[in-house]
Amino acid sequence: MRYSPAARIHLMITFVLVMCGVAGGACLGWLLGGRVTGVLAAVAAGLGAGIGSFLSRRHVADFLRPTPTPAPVPAPVADPHGVGGYAEGVADAVLVSVATYQAAAFPLTAFGVSEEERDARRSVAYRVCAHEGLPQSVRVSAAAALEAVDQGVDAGRAYAAMKALSLAVYDHRTAR
Repeated sequence: MRYSPAARIHLMITFVLVMCGVAGGACLGWLLGGRVTGVLAAVAAGLGAGIGSFLSRRHVADFLRPTPTPAPVPAPVADPHGVGGYAEGVADAVLVSVATYQAAAFPLTAFGVSEEERDARRSVAYRVCAHEGLPQSVRVSAAAALEAVDQGVDAGRAYAAMKALSLAVYDHRTAR
């Protein structure tokens, strides 16, 4: 009778576990009480390892069985509404660029950001927000956030606009 490779592997593992249990039980029993205790401990440990392996054979066989190859996945179809992964990536880029511009407009220290760096971050944020692959809801929220950061007077308003932008990006992502 031919066994499957999973069954043969399980049989080999069982043999090794039982032999290690017998040897370990014999050594421990001999150290604790002599020959008779060593023999009894070896039998008990081997029997325990064998019963445990017998009871777990189905789980081990399922684990060792090769998984069937899945059916080929069809190529993704371009989404005309911009709900795919590309639009999600653009929306995430908008969120990051507007957040870095906000950090430059409201620095933590008085002279932490130079004017050149602030202008550079502003131009990057505007370029990314003008991307044509951006969903409309994210585009509107990004425009409101850019307006709030551009005014540069109220950090609370800019924070609220950034929160609205991050929620718009999140809502777009969960709309899939």
